[in-house]
Amino acid sequence: MWLHSIVDAIGNTPLIKLNSIASDYPCTVLAKVEYFNPGGSVKDRIGLAMIEAAEASGELKPGGTIVEGTSGNTGAGIALAAIKKGYRCVFVTTDKQSPEKADVLRALGAKVLVCPTNVAPDDPRSYYSVSRRLAEETPGAVYLNQYDNPANAQAHYETTGPELWQQTEGRISHYIASAGTGGTLSGAARYLKEQNPEIRVIGVDTYGSVYHKYYFTRTFDESEIYPYLTEGAGEDILAGNMDFDIVDDFVRSTDRENMLMTRRLAREEGLFVGQSCGLAVSGALKWLETHRDQVTADDVVVVLLPDSGFRYLSKTYNDTWMRSHGFLEEEQEILAGDVASAGKDAVIAVRPQDTLQMAIDRMVENSVSQLPVMDGSEVVGSLTESVVLNRLIDEPGAKDHAVSDNMGPALPVVDHNIPVRGLTNYLRDAPGAVLVRDEKGILRIITKSDLIEALASKNH
Repeated sequence: MWLHSIVDAIGNTPLIKLNSIASDYPCTVLAKVEYFNPGGSVKDRIGLAMIEAAEASGELKPGGTIVEGTSGNTGAGIALAAIKKGYRCVFVTTDKQSPEKADVLRALGAKVLVCPTNVAPDDPRSYYSVSRRLAEETPGAVYLNQYDNPANAQAHYETTGPELWQQTEGRISHYIASAGTGGTLSGAARYLKEQNPEIRVIGVDTYGSVYHKYYFTRTFDESEIYPYLTEGAGEDILAGNMDFDIVDDFVRSTDRENMLMTRRLAREEGLFVGQSCGLAVSGALKWLETHRDQVTADDVVVVLLPDSGFRYLSKTYNDTWMRSHGFLEEEQEILAGDVASAGKDAVIAVRPQDTLQMAIDRMVENSVSQLPVMDGSEVVGSLTESVVLNRLIDEPGAKDHAVSDNMGPALPVVDHNIPVRGLTNYLRDAPGAVLVRDEKGILRIITKSDLIEALASKNH
């Protein structure tokens, strides 16, 4: 029996057991391998679904043009369906993405525009803004907007979720996936939770993205955003398809961990996959390690692997590129925890009710130029020697006033696993220091001079 078109080959991708990488855990860990889709990624599912939704609404008419912002995979999925249905495609991507992705889109007949990565989402040069503008300016064009288009999550509710349930014969106990637009994670999770509310859903984020912190605090923190190299996951916006309420936990992983895990999947499991796959598995193993006492031999953990390694031949699978970013196994990326633990004791702090004189004495005794202000375990403010000096010049008697009357903004608290390049947003402004919370919850301080010393030492 034959298929009537390439889109009929979408879906029903296999579940493959991870035999080597997950061998330390009692549960069964299965990979949902999405590169078996004809376009090479999970995004084939939503490409067809979003086009059909636009047709049904009357927004997309015969002979029309589809405009979409894409890291590459969604564009390929849209292009396959557009070929069958007779639409033109214009894709907007970023200079962060591998050249292989743009080449694939052009090979499928699409026009590709490349925008800068490191601009704000509302910047007119961003690929979000350019996509919207092109759709508005092009007659007969529609902007599918995978981030907020409900057909994205619905496609996974109707296909990915049911496949996982059927392929595991209802035994799936954990569903783990990286978070980008949120559709893959949220749509499949919604279906699975309807079948069994006890299934645990874990999202995986990359450092430099806003999702992890937003999940735990419901605060959109722009200081969490910084350039990262892992493609196809994480966001500097809150995508409409990302349903945080259906997720049970979130973990995150660094670029280096993601790249090395991607290579391990190829070498140890024969799974030639992409960067976001390494992210998903790295995050899954982190979660399993910290919840080892909660998983049993009866548990079936499914990790979704979004795409193929063929789109990362010039990056993750290229030793020169890996070495240039410090990602090879013999090299070591500097993390915030490495700098914070380099001869540093637990942070010295003052309380809001302490006097300015007490803070001065503490600075002098410990030869520090700044102090966090802590109310119990909460960081509520900061105090620097320049603020103290200016205050005493203006009012000598201020030494008897409370610290709370003189403190500045609270020092940001970051995870010990954040790469040092992610500290730039925090250190750019006064007071130019961050607090690092180690794995035991102990806070240590990093200043600009600490970071300079660490970087100089690495490059010596």
